[in-house]
Amino acid sequence: MEALLSNLREEPGVAAVAGVLAAAVGFWMLAPPSGKGARRGRRQLEDLVRSNILELQPYRCARDDYDSGVLLDANENSFGPPFDKKRNSLVLERYPSPYLWELKQKIAKFRGVRKEQIFLGVGSDEGLDMLIRIFCNPREDSILITPPTYGMYKVCAKVNDVNIQVAPLTPSFELDIPAMVAAADDTTKIMFVTSPGNPTARAISHAQVEELCNSSFDGIIALDEAYVDFSEEGSACHLLDKYPNLIIFQTMSKAFGLAGIRMGMAYASEAIIQIFNNVKLPYSINKLTEEIALDVFDDLSKLYSNIEKIKTERARVMAQLAAFDFVALVHPSDTNFVLFKVPKYAKEVYKRMAESGCVVRYRGTELHCTDCIRATVGTPAENDTFLRMLPQIYAEVANKC
Repeated sequence: MEALLSNLREEPGVAAVAGVLAAAVGFWMLAPPSGKGARRGRRQLEDLVRSNILELQPYRCARDDYDSGVLLDANENSFGPPFDKKRNSLVLERYPSPYLWELKQKIAKFRGVRKEQIFLGVGSDEGLDMLIRIFCNPREDSILITPPTYGMYKVCAKVNDVNIQVAPLTPSFELDIPAMVAAADDTTKIMFVTSPGNPTARAISHAQVEELCNSSFDGIIALDEAYVDFSEEGSACHLLDKYPNLIIFQTMSKAFGLAGIRMGMAYASEAIIQIFNNVKLPYSINKLTEEIALDVFDDLSKLYSNIEKIKTERARVMAQLAAFDFVALVHPSDTNFVLFKVPKYAKEVYKRMAESGCVVRYRGTELHCTDCIRATVGTPAENDTFLRMLPQIYAEVANKC
């Protein structure tokens, strides 16, 4: 760990927080064993991070040193892009900021964290993949997932040649924490928890998050909060300072309605975030994405308004689905989608709906989701189309079969 802190102290702009990072690492290292079955000698941060990552000398880009003046240091094209200069207000011939402190400060205020606790990536998927690359040695280490869950955890593990352990959710989509702890072993570096879940649509309570952080598992708890702004439970970001092994992932693709700009956030201790920044590609967030994100955080009224509209429509859609006699179950939802069960004909209904111009998602192959369809809560007009077509298509499929 001293090697990591030494690297940090050598970086311009980072030396000022080296003391804070040392304190964060110290807090992790001094944290006493807790929870049933806790053992002495709990793994510390330097035990969890891959040794080659700890030893990494980060790539130094041109903007690490200077960002103003006559800039002839980065081999940029000073003549600018080949279109009208009136469209070049962002000075696109210059590389973007590698740190994005202004944007991070706005996000920090919104989430109640410090800007040094934030990593920005290309969607949340970049951060999820980076997490595995930082902590898991290929062919040696493992992650633990709780199906049914987001499929990219397994994909990222496979791409990085990392083992996958499983501790399923209960049939009612609750965490089974004793089973999770029992399934983990000395190779388990990361436990992935999704709250609210996909496809489950169910939020995990903060009390359960704390129970897991306080358990005998001494690795990383990765909490994926992609849909958190639709949930009454709210974000667990306030737990970050209490649990230095907690990493939270969020995205601007869901509640913010900005899937097209591809921006995601990871929140963790300053020490972990600095490791993320050491590993990330330079200039990964472009100026166009940054500008749109900055505009959003300047006025959040539209965000809150849209969230309330989605919640209202969610309640309407769920009530109508529950009224259909062919729908056996409508699962509770803390998200912007609804998971419901159509016995026997779910897959065929899904196919026929798509062919008729209304695309939903068949989830019947997922654990505890037999005969289930997932539908996003759209605009009132989109939901009207869905609710009109669904019984029509079901009747056609049932009569044909």
